Amino acid sequence: MNENKKVALIIGAGDATGGAIARRFAREDYVACVTRRSLDKLQPLLEDIRSAGGEAHGFASDARREEQVAELVESIERDIGPIEVMVFNIGANVPCSILEETARKYFKIWEMACFAGFLTSQAVAKRMVTRGRGTILFTGATAGLRGAAGFAAFAGAKHGIRALAQSMARELGPLNIHVAHVVVDGAIDTAFIRDSFPELYARKDQDGILDPEHIADSYWFLHAQPRDAWTFELDLRPWIERW
Repeated sequence: MNENKKVALIIGAGDATGGAIARRFAREDYVACVTRRSLDKLQPLLEDIRSAGGEAHGFASDARREEQVAELVESIERDIGPIEVMVFNIGANVPCSILEETARKYFKIWEMACFAGFLTSQAVAKRMVTRGRGTILFTGATAGLRGAAGFAAFAGAKHGIRALAQSMARELGPLNIHVAHVVVDGAIDTAFIRDSFPELYARKDQDGILDPEHIADSYWFLHAQPRDAWTFELDLRPWIERW
């Protein structure tokens, strides 16, 4: 391990928010270690970071599997550098009436959006505590604050990840580990929003949907905060959102 390198580990580095966060930390000379279940889907992000002069490594890893999480953290810490920042950015929003929801899908949503957050943050926290520093950031949603019709499974998982973040912040804050939860409320500039909600996407030029790069700036802001003024929860939403 190169102690001079600083690693930012992004769990769930998708094409929008997760990728933007990885690029943001890479611009600050952090080594971006990014994960998805498919390594092929990470290649455009890796090439983007490297072409801009940054260092990036991709990992195919299932965050729901304890043995894969342990192997991921061990290999990064052994071969690349200490994990200074970990961002858990996995979502699993599949709306469904409570009358039609299946046990299998409910469990899968919880497993992806909550249980995986426990596995990854615990594995990284154990390393951070030995060094006496680190930042752990969770991507949340309004569903973590209140449930809504058709979102029972997603709300349950997001309530759980918020509770995990609260508990970790209280326990690890005195050990100099900054844990924060980011509520992202609103449509994000993605191909899915463009194709599925064209009327909403048309408001992009009015700053009516979230820009992933601006979301990423807030994650960097949280990491860079002095510990006498740490933020636990940050809400991000465009002006058009009703909340």
